This record gives sequence, structure tokens and C-alpha cells, in this order.
Amino acid sequence: MSKRPQKLNLPARIRHWLGWNRSSYYLMSAFVLTLILLGYVWWPLAEEYLSYIPWDGAWWRYIDWLLINIFLFMSLTIMAKADLRQDFRIILVGLAGGLVIESWGTQTEIWTYYTNERPPLWIIPAWPIASLSIDRLVCFLDRGLKALGTERRSSPPTAFWRVAYWIVFLLYGGILLEYVAPTMDKPLTLLAVLTVVFLTLTPTDHRLALITFAAGSGLGYFLELWGTTREAWTYYTLARPPVFAVLSHGLAAVAFWRAVRVLDGFLRRLRIARGWFSPSEPAGIHLENLSGED
Repeated sequence: MSKRPQKLNLPARIRHWLGWNRSSYYLMSAFVLTLILLGYVWWPLAEEYLSYIPWDGAWWRYIDWLLINIFLFMSLTIMAKADLRQDFRIILVGLAGGLVIESWGTQTEIWTYYTNERPPLWIIPAWPIASLSIDRLVCFLDRGLKALGTERRSSPPTAFWRVAYWIVFLLYGGILLEYVAPTMDKPLTLLAVLTVVFLTLTPTDHRLALITFAAGSGLGYFLELWGTTREAWTYYTLARPPVFAVLSHGLAAVAFWRAVRVLDGFLRRLRIARGWFSPSEPAGIHLENLSGED
């Protein structure tokens, strides 16, 4: 007689449902270590914030619950089905991309930080963390849409995603041009606009680009809501937050996703050239299960 499969205990079921694995704990440990390091290096900023909290009174009214919830959400998402090999590439792209974006925005004064740094180095690690969180959101949304299409025995045709793509990205392009118009004489702004034009005109997957844009904009709204209402950073229009900033997180997510794909392709060709694996073997791309409609 075959043995009955052993039921998982409650903690194991929770870990399975959340998609945690060994890599998840490594990734979370690195996240916590980064926060501790940032707190140590920029302790004066943390000390200034903590000084406003009346610890001998109703301290819970002064705790930044929005920031705590954002960190909890990102912590849970980055741990879901973590893959250190692919996640390391997302982190590298997020760090480089975040540095470029923050340098552009602060040098042109489209937004400024309360510390007047251009850019502040303490904000850069937030970009790869957000990129990992968006990566997980994209996987979740993609599976959800596929499951919904299977359940209804139909899914939006390819033409739908193409039309929706051009509407969304052209609309964003118009918002971008209007918002950055005062800084169009700056080389960095011109480069940023050309990059957006290039990304828009060279879609590799209309469906996945839209999902990534939606996930990035969704998370970006809460990040911008926190940053602008707490006056950690301020946009020149003083909006809290401006639509441009929210949607720009979606565009940045698309740019980072495209950059990771390019990096994956480069590393794959390098490995084939060095004989590390054959062209028919998988390259270990984290989003290889996301198949577009194009």
C-alpha cells in the first residue's frame, strides 16, 4: 500500500501559500541589512524623525503607518518565489536605473528632496526593492488574467492589447511632455524624453508592457503619496502627488523590465559562446513563464 501524503502543518502551508523558499530568506535578510546600514549611515535623519514622536504619550498617533504598510507589502512580495540568480539582475538594473532617474529629476529640479541632495544616496536602494516588488506583482497579475481567461474560456485578443498599449503609452507621452516642458532645454530631460519615445515605439510585448506599467503605477502611487505628503521630496508643481510622477513609476518599471531582458539575452549569449550550456537549455529567466500575446 502506498503511503498517504503527509499534510503540511500550518506554518508550512503559510510558507507555501506565500511562495517562500530559501532564497526568500536570503533576500529578506539582505533587505533588513540594507535598512540597518542606511539607518546607521544616515542616523541624523532618522534621529530627527524620531524626535517628533512623543514616546511618553500617544505615540501611535505619530507613527508613519503608511510607510510601515508600504514596507510590509514590499517585504511580502519580494519574498514570493524569490530567485537569487534573476533577482540579482533586477537589483543591478534597479540600482543603475534609480540613480539615473534620481539624477535627472534632482539636477533639473523637477523634484527636490528636503535634504537638497542631488540625488540623495539614501533613496537609491528603494528602487531595486520596488523593482523586485513590481516583478512579483507582474507575475501575480499575469497568472490572474490567464486564470480568468481560462475560466471564461476566452481572453482579450492580441488587437485589444495593441490598441490599449498605444492609448496608454501615447497618453503618458503627452503627460510627460507637458510636465517636463519647462526643462526641455536641459540635456538630461531631452535624453529622458528620447528614452521614453524609444521604449514606446519598440514594444516587445504589448500585453506584458501594459501589465508592468499598471503594476509600477499602482505601487508608485503609494510611494509618491508618502513622499510628497511627508515632504520627503517635492515636485515643482507642488502636487501631492502629481499624476506624472505616479505614471512615471509605471514607465520606469517597463524600462527596467526591458533592461533586464537585454541583460538576460547578453548573459545567455555569453554562456553559449563559452560553452556553459547549449542554446536549447533554459537560461533561468525569472519571467520565462510569462508568455505574451504578440
